[in-house]
Amino acid sequence: MRRVIWFTDLGRDDVSLVGGKNASLGELITRLGPAGVRVPDGFATTAEAYREFLDTPGLRKRIAAQLDRLREGEPLAEVGSAIRAAVLSTPLPSALERDLGEAYERLGGNVWRTDPDVAVRSSATAEDLPQASFAGQQETFLNVRGREALLDACRRCYASLFTDRAIDYRERMGFGQLSVALSVGVQLMVRSDLGGAGVVFTLDTETGFPEVVLISAAWGLGETVVSGQVDPDEYVVFKPLLKDPALNPVLQASVGPKRRKAVYAEQGLTRTVDTTPEERSRLVLNGTEVRTLAQWAVAVEEHYGCPMDLEWAKDGPRGELFVVQARPETVQSRRRGAVLRRYRLTGTGERLVDGIAVGEAVGVGPVCALADPVDLERFPAGAVLVTAITDPDWEPLMKRAAAIVTDHGGRTSHAAIVSRELGVPAVVGTGRATTVLADWQQVTVSCAEGAEGHVYAGQVDFEESETDLGLLPQTRTRVMLNLADPAAAFRWWRLPADGVGLARMEFIVAHQVRVHPMALVHPERLSPEDRRQVDALTEGYCDRTDYFVDRLAQGVALIAASRWPDPVIVRTSDFKTNEYARLVGGTPFEPVEANPMIGWRGASRYYDDRYREGFALECSALRKVRDELGLTNVVVMIPFCRTPQEGDRVLSEMAANELARGRNGLLVYVMAEIPSNILLAEQFSMRFDGFSIGSNDLTQLTLGVDRDSDLLAHLFDETDHAVTRSVESLIATAHAAGRPVGLCGQRPSNDPEFTRFLVQAGIDSVSVTPDSFATVKQHVAAAERS
Repeated sequence: MRRVIWFTDLGRDDVSLVGGKNASLGELITRLGPAGVRVPDGFATTAEAYREFLDTPGLRKRIAAQLDRLREGEPLAEVGSAIRAAVLSTPLPSALERDLGEAYERLGGNVWRTDPDVAVRSSATAEDLPQASFAGQQETFLNVRGREALLDACRRCYASLFTDRAIDYRERMGFGQLSVALSVGVQLMVRSDLGGAGVVFTLDTETGFPEVVLISAAWGLGETVVSGQVDPDEYVVFKPLLKDPALNPVLQASVGPKRRKAVYAEQGLTRTVDTTPEERSRLVLNGTEVRTLAQWAVAVEEHYGCPMDLEWAKDGPRGELFVVQARPETVQSRRRGAVLRRYRLTGTGERLVDGIAVGEAVGVGPVCALADPVDLERFPAGAVLVTAITDPDWEPLMKRAAAIVTDHGGRTSHAAIVSRELGVPAVVGTGRATTVLADWQQVTVSCAEGAEGHVYAGQVDFEESETDLGLLPQTRTRVMLNLADPAAAFRWWRLPADGVGLARMEFIVAHQVRVHPMALVHPERLSPEDRRQVDALTEGYCDRTDYFVDRLAQGVALIAASRWPDPVIVRTSDFKTNEYARLVGGTPFEPVEANPMIGWRGASRYYDDRYREGFALECSALRKVRDELGLTNVVVMIPFCRTPQEGDRVLSEMAANELARGRNGLLVYVMAEIPSNILLAEQFSMRFDGFSIGSNDLTQLTLGVDRDSDLLAHLFDETDHAVTRSVESLIATAHAAGRPVGLCGQRPSNDPEFTRFLVQAGIDSVSVTPDSFATVKQHVAAAERS
């Protein structure tokens, strides 16, 4: 009987012999070691050795008797405790003790150490399979030293096969309790207690987006990350550009608090201690180490042919990286493919308030009415958020909400835009929700009945259906996405969109950066309170402007990566002065304007001495995304450019900041949202590579109607003949000059006839919110057939 096998003699086909974890370690050493993937040496006990242990007189019967008690209704906790006690009180077979001792001595000799410190891990023969994950259900013991400590840890691993959660899992999954065997892996410790450790996934764990590697890292041993005891650093690496040594495709590197770390205990095993302030503020991994781990992870994924979940450790004294575990990822990889959910009410209820529907879903929950954002724990997950209006401070609550209802706001309000990207149904602009809806009243929020949304009393019945996105029609007209929130970009990767037609830079600045760029250039002009906030946000940066560039670049990069290699059109900042002033440190740099909507905004800011240095930071961030990260699918778009001469000045500023049109294939578009853009389209075509119609501003400025005015809402109409003639004129002129024209507005989502008009006018693309994509794709296809 083979009781102990070295990792170097194992491969992934040996799961029945040594379990998934140990078989995978053998596979990594034998198959991927030559490719540079480092794995600590070690050995494993076999399933035969475990069964020999179970055959110790009386043990198998004692376990079976306790399992019978469980099926007769005895509490799981009592049954599990009795089984574990039986296992722990049973000595290991003498032959197994001998073989373990000999292998442990040889392992120490290989590294010139007596009683080496080892990790002792459980590996069940049914675990780490793509169809069923047992990960985390059995025990791991770190810093085990000496023969007797090793034998004790092995026996504890055997007992851990019968933890309460493992017993319950096998019962639910239909695995025989005594048919699953356990192997014990014994592996040389990596001194990550003096370095760091973490986990690597070869996809985005929240959305299943397959083109990134997600790395988490914390100081000390990896158990704090695996168990969720700490908030680790996180790194997002873009796979398609990883092989180019000239690029640095790290899309995001976020510092986690890392308040605790696991280290060696003086008497063996481990203990948890506080990290230092310096450790909490510093990234665990440098850029080279992140790239190495990402490359290893991709190599492992390609070898196994499926998404992978790896654990890694960094040896502090030597600075070397190691992979210490690898298993198939079993959550996102089992999700159904590209489907879109739709909703339809099947019941009725008392209608309480009405407003503008955002999205097409239905949400049900108790009302939680708030005047101001509160701590997360005070807002129950799954409640319906009711408030007057939202801004970026509300977003953590919005992500927890079943639905959102506001008194004020329209289709372009903050609540509407963010709700669409989160996929949370919202009814905005109700005018009276905060006075009509009572706290903890159960309501149904319906956006499934067209352009108007309704809030009903109680729980109204509804049904969901799913659309197979693979069956959506092909269209000549490109259908693209409007995106603003980088955190939501990966959510929509399954949509067969033709790129991003509008990525709003100002949303990234407001949410991810939060500081006015000029406040970083001229901190001497800030108040003491603003200076304190800026210092807190930019902690760790010697040059505070680097904070702006890094955070903005990370946000743009996440959106660009989500649609690679399709074009992603990033609009440079289009805050109004009153919105800029609300950023941290913004007040000293912004004038008070009577009408900011048609004031100092867009292109007019970029060459002005009062903002020129801020625009230079925007250019630096875009240049970093394209030139350093390699995401050359980013197209730059200039908003609110009033004259061709103003366009010249903006392009000159961009060139001065090494973001010249044509450099490294850079395309520069202009928004068409001012009548002058239409009337002088030929001249604008000579300066820019394309147009994107901003239908809200174009309608507002063509008809002279404030788009935010409730009194004039009946006059705000994108289908007015004055507006549609402008659209037709622009398309004809632009096409004559060889320039494409798109439209980024909400109207095609709600109005098939407007979509038909755009298609018949020859529009090259329409860009819509993700929740509207399938509907608009079908509208476009129908228009092209007519």
